[in-house]
Amino acid sequence: MLKKLDEILVSFNQKFETIKTKEELDELKKQFAGKDSPLTDILKNLKSASPEERKEAGMKANDIKVIIFEKLNNLSEKYENEELKKVLENEKIDLTLSGVNLKMGTKHPLNLVIDEVSSIFTELGYEMVDGTEFETDEYCFQKLNMPIGHPARDMQDTFYIDNHTVLRTHATNMTARMLTQAAQTGNINMAAVSYGNVYRRDDDDATHSHQFMQMDVFAIGEKISFANLKWVLEYMCKRLFSEDTVIRMRPSFFPFTEPSAEVDVRCINCSGKGCPICKYTGFIEILGSGMLAPEVMVANGLDPEKVTGLAFGVGIERLAMLKYGLKNIRELYENDVRFLDQFKFFGN
Repeated sequence: MLKKLDEILVSFNQKFETIKTKEELDELKKQFAGKDSPLTDILKNLKSASPEERKEAGMKANDIKVIIFEKLNNLSEKYENEELKKVLENEKIDLTLSGVNLKMGTKHPLNLVIDEVSSIFTELGYEMVDGTEFETDEYCFQKLNMPIGHPARDMQDTFYIDNHTVLRTHATNMTARMLTQAAQTGNINMAAVSYGNVYRRDDDDATHSHQFMQMDVFAIGEKISFANLKWVLEYMCKRLFSEDTVIRMRPSFFPFTEPSAEVDVRCINCSGKGCPICKYTGFIEILGSGMLAPEVMVANGLDPEKVTGLAFGVGIERLAMLKYGLKNIRELYENDVRFLDQFKFFGN
């Protein structure tokens, strides 16, 4: 057995000296280090040898195994380094070539406005809610002082899914849901901003779209007043547009607020001097607002003698057009990359 081990090592060394390629090395490795190699065979049969021979043969077999594997691994590493060197040479980068100009992504202007409004009202402690676009008639109309048959519904005619479900006409549906939640939990100090897509039929008016985005803001508490409403509106407009922004509030009517007011901002284009954009009035209407009507409080389970609230709603497209000086609302929905590229430096 000892003699056979010497013969294995001599044979390995002779053949190792003739190796020229990695393929030949792999074949030699299989022959002398594989599971069917003579060295492996001897190690398997050591148990049949005498104790003295087993000890001496085992030590020698292991020494030979170390020598064989060390030589095989060293040569294998050499071939791998040579192969890697060839790959690096073939794939060498020419640093003088022009680089690749990556296209800078942009946020949509409507999302930019939503992000900015979210930042403003989150700082004030308001909760941001996107809500559901499928709504029951109860929360879309009835709990907002527009019972079945009420003429105010004609201003917000919408798409009915069935007799009880509609595509919401305003984000105010979430105000009704949260007011009901406040009544059920007893939490009468609540402030939230709901936003998202709303839908109105408007098939008789070419200047309107059947779908647009809206934001609805409300806050309730024991001592919420009209002064709080005016402050919030001024603060939002100054943050959105500029510190020089001036607002104007005009009496109006909305079914879910009492008193109600239309809110205008001094024309950003002409600074109130009068121009075609503001129709020479110096102001541009942006939203409707008011104090939550007592009927709305009662319909949602709250006592208007104990709880008051402010509310206002605004189209996000209108804010985007004023903020970025857009002339055509259709540009917001045409997905023209040339138009969207103009906003790459906003909010990024």
